[in-house]
Amino acid sequence: MKTIKGGYHNKLLRINLNNHTTAIEQIPEDILLKFIGGRGLGVKLLFDELPPKVDPLGPENKLLFVTAPLHGSNAATASRFSVVCKSPLTGAIGETNSGGHFGVDLKNTGYDVLVFEGVSKNPCYVFLNGEKVEIRDASKLWGKKTNDTTDILLQETDSKAGVACIGPAGEQKMPISSIVNEKGHHSGRTGVGAVMGSKNLKAIVVIGSTDTPYNNEDELKDAKKEWQTFIGEAPLTKDTLKEYGTPALVSLINDRGAFPTKNFQEGHFANAESITGETIKELYFVRSQPCKACPIGCAHLSRTPEREGKGPEFETVWSLGAACFVHDLEKITHANYNCNEYGIDTISAGSSIACAMELSEKGLLDKEAYEQIRKDIGRDLKFGDAEAVVTLTELMGKVEGFGKVLSLGSMRLAQKYGHPEIAMQVKGLELPAYDPRGFYGMSLSLATSNRGACHLKAYLVSTEALATPFEINRFTDKGKPGLVKLYQDLISTIDSMGVCIFTSFALNPIHYANMLSAVIGITIDSTELLKIGERIWTLEKLFNLREGLTRKDDTLPSRLLNESYSSGHSKGVTVNLNPLLDKYYQLRGWSKEGVPTEEKLKELDLLTEGKYLLNK
Repeated sequence: MKTIKGGYHNKLLRINLNNHTTAIEQIPEDILLKFIGGRGLGVKLLFDELPPKVDPLGPENKLLFVTAPLHGSNAATASRFSVVCKSPLTGAIGETNSGGHFGVDLKNTGYDVLVFEGVSKNPCYVFLNGEKVEIRDASKLWGKKTNDTTDILLQETDSKAGVACIGPAGEQKMPISSIVNEKGHHSGRTGVGAVMGSKNLKAIVVIGSTDTPYNNEDELKDAKKEWQTFIGEAPLTKDTLKEYGTPALVSLINDRGAFPTKNFQEGHFANAESITGETIKELYFVRSQPCKACPIGCAHLSRTPEREGKGPEFETVWSLGAACFVHDLEKITHANYNCNEYGIDTISAGSSIACAMELSEKGLLDKEAYEQIRKDIGRDLKFGDAEAVVTLTELMGKVEGFGKVLSLGSMRLAQKYGHPEIAMQVKGLELPAYDPRGFYGMSLSLATSNRGACHLKAYLVSTEALATPFEINRFTDKGKPGLVKLYQDLISTIDSMGVCIFTSFALNPIHYANMLSAVIGITIDSTELLKIGERIWTLEKLFNLREGLTRKDDTLPSRLLNESYSSGHSKGVTVNLNPLLDKYYQLRGWSKEGVPTEEKLKELDLLTEGKYLLNK
């Protein structure tokens, strides 16, 4: 029998917030081998433990923080931890991950997984000092922004601790709220901050010095050197992201006519030069702030004449900028800081404001909404209003005024006023900064993403725009279903290993398999690694099916399927999704309705039922 020799402490800490009790449990090795850690392990645990149809903001939902076997190894970018729950924004699987150093700090306490259950009677925070657990009162922190909360907790516990917390948005269960660690790294998508707030859990503070065991230091050293070599030679990971951060992509995507502008009504932003990575570097860049063990260093600290903080990232300058037809970089940066401090997902925030701008300009809001907007910003809401974006992000964070409606996300906003087609979302999650009409592979990727419209779960822009690791015609559908499946399966394992998706610009499945094998002491080849990824992806799909999602949810907004641009490099293109979807389901071994077949489930060892956690 295979025996894991490294990468895990094999300790799950279950925290019952109802009565403030804890229990330590073991995780069977076969589960670790089948799901690795991070995203995969979190999804497996949630699927087994969570009854179907629970209220995402009710006491039955669980909130999991999951580390990965590479944490503590100092392998390149091995710092990303996962947060998993049922999403209050989509009603589907809620999974997101974040970098910084919190994930490694959590691993150093000696725990692999935290499972939060129930609801605390009063606001609380959890302090893990090594394996010692304290559940402390957080009443004095309730209502405070994430920066202030972090500073207070570092003073109260240990200045070197890792802090993950929610801001006022999460406290008020805002469906697009995030969990923020290190004042700017977000577990950003699917509304995980609202679930944390629903449990009256303000923050988690972690510090420890327990080393993660590893199989063989020499093998690990060789694998790390291999990674470092390839990451250090690939252009994107060697220079571009380090120099300009993720906004380096602005010009490239805009030049292809696929930079969604004015809520996806246009594909080219004439003022894109105002919000590029180069412009940010010239005007507001302070220094790089790499995540733990990261040689890429895309995270940057910025400063305007008035404020400072992390970001803005590529998706942020798009959502709070081009999507709203705003090019005032200082205002965009301030709105970004608002999202950092209140704990809001910037993609959903900007997209919701852009949706409201279109509804407003087309006269589709009701009298009460127009009156509230005039009260909030002193005028009607229109595209290009930079000051309104700053004000509205603050009101969203406070859940006040028209911000209260915006805080529900674009889908609920557009439904409220009778025009759901105006919301640019999939499964309730707002689309990112890549117009599917400009990237056929991304169109299928976004439509089929289990957590909703997410570019990070199969980043085909790497081949369709960046020519990494090879270039493919972005307007052809040939080979795209297979490529989407491959990327989805691979990224499922990358997320589960706890490393950054940007490593895929330089590494291939063999590299990831070699590293995982070196860490755990069991040989896993690239074929087995991709099978693990397919197992994770399929289990997420099963979760969504159990919650009532169907083929009709694997789609795109009607605008992208039926309306084309009249000019630009993506002129005249719409997405013919159904043939792509049919082929994709076939390749996955699913029915025409997108349901995994019994044969496929047997192949992936997913027919076994029951809980897998054992009491220690």
